[in-house]
Amino acid sequence: MQGVFLDLDSVHPSDLDLAQLQDSLPHWQFHHHTGPDEVLPRIQAAQVVVTNKVPLTASSIQASGNLQLICVAATGTNNIDLAAASAAGVVVSNARDYATASVVEHVFSLLLTLTRRLDAYRRRVRDGDWTRSPHFCLFDETIEELAGKQLGIIGYGVLGRAVADLARAFSMQVNIAQRVHDSPLPDRLPLPQLLESCDVISLHCPLTEQTRGLIGETELRQMKDTALLINTARGGIVDEQALLRGLQQGWIAGAGIDVLAEEPPATTTALLQYNSPRLIVTPHIAWASRAARQRLIGEITANILAFGNGSPRNRVC
Repeated sequence: MQGVFLDLDSVHPSDLDLAQLQDSLPHWQFHHHTGPDEVLPRIQAAQVVVTNKVPLTASSIQASGNLQLICVAATGTNNIDLAAASAAGVVVSNARDYATASVVEHVFSLLLTLTRRLDAYRRRVRDGDWTRSPHFCLFDETIEELAGKQLGIIGYGVLGRAVADLARAFSMQVNIAQRVHDSPLPDRLPLPQLLESCDVISLHCPLTEQTRGLIGETELRQMKDTALLINTARGGIVDEQALLRGLQQGWIAGAGIDVLAEEPPATTTALLQYNSPRLIVTPHIAWASRAARQRLIGEITANILAFGNGSPRNRVC
């Protein structure tokens, strides 16, 4: 069998051990990047295709008669035409639970940076303000605590549950949103009530047609003006123009954003133009600790080996 990895550089392989992945198939083609016009020529002869973010469309899947397995080097599968894969008899497997610790730590890095005003105080130290202070300490911007705050979680899968566990260790009160367009579950709050009552909203749901634009102007206006929004899920879940207006007009107090609707973003992207300590934007790195990326390679390898043994794992379709 021949395997093709379309965007190996997206997992930053230079500090990873790829030996098990390389040994999982007799023949491999590893590509650093793959543009839209390069997809079909590169996958037509392959039985196994690995992609992180390179889209596999219906036309490219249908034109690849040898294709048997698509391994997504991520949990989200919105870059794969699943209906076309299913119709063509192609198995699609994703990677699960590999980045939990990395994402959870990033959520609280964003949250603590915002509540403790870390960026602002680091800048003040660099600017020499502490050395000019008449007191032993320097604090003229209010510092908040997480203890006692209400955390609202939208998306209560593995990541949402892990964030909830750590939040409780910080003595936060955890609230969980009802599923979008699904049967109500006990001990969960309808989204409007969650938004109105919580001090922090953290997003952990997949990007689907039901969740695209889930947090827009209406939802941001429902939040407390002291609340923080954390998004380490997918950019399209949040209306970025509405978020910008919300920050500018004080609908909410701040936001920590690791994902954008367009990645990589254009230089004109609205949130990148907003220079404020109330907004932190990181370049989709919540998942990307070295340990998490090594586990990802292990997940891909395990998916390929399981498929070869006739027992596909992490099967999406």
